[in-house]
Amino acid sequence: MNLKFEERKGLLFCLPALIMALIFSIYPLIKTIIYSFTFTNEKGKIVEFAGIENFYELFTDPSFYSSLIATFKFATITVVLSILIALFLAIICNEKIKGIGIFRTIFSSSLGVSISAAASIVLFMFHPSLGVINEIIKFFGGIPINWLTDSRYALITVAISTIWMNIGFGFLVLTAGLQNIGTDIDESCEIDGAGYFPKLFKITLPLLGPSIFYLVITMTLKAFQSFGQVDILTGGGPNNSTNFLVYSIYKTAYSNYRFDYASAQGVILLLIITAIMLIKFKFQKKVHYQ
Repeated sequence: MNLKFEERKGLLFCLPALIMALIFSIYPLIKTIIYSFTFTNEKGKIVEFAGIENFYELFTDPSFYSSLIATFKFATITVVLSILIALFLAIICNEKIKGIGIFRTIFSSSLGVSISAAASIVLFMFHPSLGVINEIIKFFGGIPINWLTDSRYALITVAISTIWMNIGFGFLVLTAGLQNIGTDIDESCEIDGAGYFPKLFKITLPLLGPSIFYLVITMTLKAFQSFGQVDILTGGGPNNSTNFLVYSIYKTAYSNYRFDYASAQGVILLLIITAIMLIKFKFQKKVHYQ
């Protein structure tokens, strides 16, 4: 009887979280799946059953494939560069140097910058006529670049703002991982006469595997859900070069009022993210846990 009371009490404590999950996660997911198999009007009301018509239209739409390619490019660039830069900074700041705490604060400061603030700063820096970057290029005799209106550079510019925001979080995670590596390991390496770089690549980086794996998962999810920086910087352009899948879903639903077609895109995005996560967790076996 006492055990049943404890179970009921535990369920009562979990109830607010379950209600929130039901309202903001489970219900929208179910509704999105239902909408993807129906036709809707401009108000989002279901008109009739569509079967797989929305998915057929999706897979025969060239703009969907361009959005998919742009999303994968963006995710690859931001995840790889964010982790590499954060790893480099974390390794530097792990050295016992006087005043290194100041640099740790600076490198982790982007964690407190919102998406809108970061995008606005990048917008000012890469502005075609007023931007600091083009002023530097002109100072050295170069030709100014249309960073946000040229399809060759727009994706890179959006990626820069995302990488900057990711660095602070990645730096903190990797710094914590480095500080959790026992000092006895360093002492053993010194006794054995191991150099800095052999120790780094054969001991430190493998022991950082769990932290790096965690960053790959979280940053990939964030990259596939990128919206704010795209909306502020490029609006999906030019020529759909930054029309990532999430932004395409938003425009389809709230600009073209195709809630059925947008729901089909959302289902495909869910399947893609699920497949990526399953593949990555397959590699988890190769991650070394202490």
